[in-house]
Amino acid sequence: MNRRAFLCAAFAALALATTPIAAAALSLGEAKAQGLVGEQADGYLGLVGSGPPEARKLADKVNAKRRAEYGEIAKKRGIETEAVAALAGKKLVQRTAKGHFARGSDGRWVKK
Repeated sequence: MNRRAFLCAAFAALALATTPIAAAALSLGEAKAQGLVGEQADGYLGLVGSGPPEARKLADKVNAKRRAEYGEIAKKRGIETEAVAALAGKKLVQRTAKGHFARGSDGRWVKK
């Protein structure tokens, strides 16, 4: 490999190494700490503003798991899934950590 090709390859490798890989690195805790997502009164995770696509994917993934869990609980208790989700939402909003966002039933995001 000649010097020019080596330098081009080295710069490309450096660029890849220093570029954040948000999809792989974005955890729920990180997304909440960065203010990208927050808890909602309906029991699901919501996007605070228009965040990166990785935040949307994370929220969709978390919400799918929650929806399934709420459905199982509702089935066992003989109640509607929405009732389970609303109760969970109330608790999740109350337990939102300081500095994280929560959306009340009025639709407003509040930083705790």
